Amino acid sequence: MVAGIKVSRAGVVLPVVLLAVLAAGCGTQDGRNSAADEYRRTHPTPTAISSPPTPAEHRCPGESPSPTPSAPAASDGATAQPGDHYAENHGFRVPFALHGKQRCAGLTAVGRVRQALEPLRERGDFEVRSTRDALDRLDFPDGSVESYENGDGVGFLVTVDDSPVCVEGTLSRVAVQANAFGGYPDHAGCDMPSGGH
Repeated sequence: MVAGIKVSRAGVVLPVVLLAVLAAGCGTQDGRNSAADEYRRTHPTPTAISSPPTPAEHRCPGESPSPTPSAPAASDGATAQPGDHYAENHGFRVPFALHGKQRCAGLTAVGRVRQALEPLRERGDFEVRSTRDALDRLDFPDGSVESYENGDGVGFLVTVDDSPVCVEGTLSRVAVQANAFGGYPDHAGCDMPSGGH
């Protein structure tokens, strides 16, 4: 009995046994390799995360011998220095590049769009309605063409198909600029998402 408290032998032995079991499971520090040390030595932690390889590209009909990427570069500042989470937080705004048959479909659609809008550029017709009408005549799916004022020119976005293959660009006095891409992460459709996760 300790200070008026009755302690049974089982009440003292059980904590001591638990402490001994826990201490025995902690490994050794005397220079010998424990099983965990051996595992770490034979299975080192990877230093970089591997990413899937980029699919090999083939030439599309009418394309020059060295194919070029069809997706626009991330121009909204989505690239950043290590430790800066801006790129990570805005990755949902970086469009997917097209590969294989989708890439060829994108290049074909870009050519058709440029051909349809070049006469408007030559005439100096930079009306939103004229741009939409010219693109609507290309028989893209109903409701897949958007056009809008964009500085001194007209911006446009076309959903070529549901894969999705998208064409975005600008009709201006200088040129018809158009790029094909494959939509955005975490978002169905061709329009740039306003938020991500």
